[in-house]
Amino acid sequence: MESKNNRINRRQMLKTSLMVGTGFVGASSLWDEGALGMPKRSTFRQSWGRPLVPWGVQLGDITPHGLTLWSASDQPAEMLVEVADNIAFQRAMRFSSGMALDAQDYTTRVNIQGLPSADLLHYRVTFRSLHSAFTSEPFEGTIRPLAANPSRLRFCFSGDTAGQGWGINPEFGGMRLYDAILRRQPDFFVHCGDCIYADGPMTSEVVLDDGRVWKNVVTEAKSKVAESLQEYRGNYQYNLLDENVRKFNAQIPQIVQWDDHETVNNWYPQELLDDSRYTEKSLAVLSSRAQQAFLEYAPINPLWAGQKQIYRSFSYGSLLELFLIDLRSYRGPNSPNRQTNQSPETDFMGLTQLEWLKRSLAASQATWKVISSDMPLGLVVPDGPSDQEGWANGDGPAMGRELELAELLQFIMEQNIRNVVWITADVHYAAAHHYQPAKAQFKNFKPFWEFVSGPLHAGTFGPNTLDNTFGPEVKWKGIPDGLKANRSPLDGYQFFGEIEVNAETGKMMVKQFNGRSEEVFSMELEAEQ
Repeated sequence: MESKNNRINRRQMLKTSLMVGTGFVGASSLWDEGALGMPKRSTFRQSWGRPLVPWGVQLGDITPHGLTLWSASDQPAEMLVEVADNIAFQRAMRFSSGMALDAQDYTTRVNIQGLPSADLLHYRVTFRSLHSAFTSEPFEGTIRPLAANPSRLRFCFSGDTAGQGWGINPEFGGMRLYDAILRRQPDFFVHCGDCIYADGPMTSEVVLDDGRVWKNVVTEAKSKVAESLQEYRGNYQYNLLDENVRKFNAQIPQIVQWDDHETVNNWYPQELLDDSRYTEKSLAVLSSRAQQAFLEYAPINPLWAGQKQIYRSFSYGSLLELFLIDLRSYRGPNSPNRQTNQSPETDFMGLTQLEWLKRSLAASQATWKVISSDMPLGLVVPDGPSDQEGWANGDGPAMGRELELAELLQFIMEQNIRNVVWITADVHYAAAHHYQPAKAQFKNFKPFWEFVSGPLHAGTFGPNTLDNTFGPEVKWKGIPDGLKANRSPLDGYQFFGEIEVNAETGKMMVKQFNGRSEEVFSMELEAEQ
């Protein structure tokens, strides 16, 4: 049976799709932010229609204490949220997000704390126009809150959405891996970065090697590289046209970080582009616009969004603590990465973030500490013929950005911080790596695991070359050697990981699933006591 929620979404999205597909210029182009933060118009609109909820609802940043609820209107409006333990919304808790205004592309969010104790909660979102008596149709969904000290947690992770020219293909069923994750019903999902491909325009058709034709939905924003703030916003809106993504967003809380393609491939803050597709060459300018769009459209707690801080941590009682890091905002320039001393040129996390991570890991009382990195640790990711994009720089002792990683790993060893596991995406294939001092050039660290997954819906590449500095060994990979680059989602080499931790056994179960929803890897880790 089709739910009321889905009927509303489809009707609203049809209107929105028509607007986007025809290059419709909405009300936002007619507004300025007033002196008091309220929108004002040079030519007053006499009649505002009923607000729409064009991009649905996203849940995010969930903890045992609450979560963030994100949505957007199509006009200046106030978002009203009701949460109850019954579908009739009797005795509902009520929240207001404040105003959805043009300055934020009519997006808004609210951090909901003190949820009722229940296995399943119902939420209802309504927008009340600031310029008429109209309210939107309600958008309804469900939340599965977390216990204060959960005895079991299961979450999924992956990255890389709508990249390398593989967009929304209705004949393929859209971005199907989002539906596959939804059917796993995890407690939350970690998006490890490359939430969009702002530097990857779409074409309406791509002819494959075997003669088949991949067909993309294409919007104005996805027909060129993003440079303006509105073009970056349009890349997020593009992903939200997909029905799988919207259903997923409304039910599974996401914890989101960014990587390079939210701005430009392999970018660093000091860079000046040498790319004829761009009229704006400064990455300082482009990344500022890109970050604003990311923070507007990601379901990040308004506290972090307001501080423009993407690195953050989430505690789940004594069982798990999750740490998200940001390897984009504070890095030095990409280079051959062979410096022998640490300096601003070798920054990757940067001093402030590195010290935060060290303090937070040392203070954590959780059995398992999971670090979500937007780039892998020991895989070589080149940037051109001589420069390096990631931590790794090729075999040998720790140099360049590896010095920062060596400092962190040695700190973990010296402080005897147990059960640290890394998850990541970025390289567009799935793998399990075990890092061992006995096989490493730099040996002052405890052995640890890194699990790579992705892409969610993008081209498949790899496998990348391993760097022996920290002694990684491939225990499993999801693609064959010699795979031709940029395989489409039709080939099934799309991946997401799943991690379950159990307080009773103390164990961590790690699984990987492919684009056909098949379990292709599993292993169990024992907690060090």
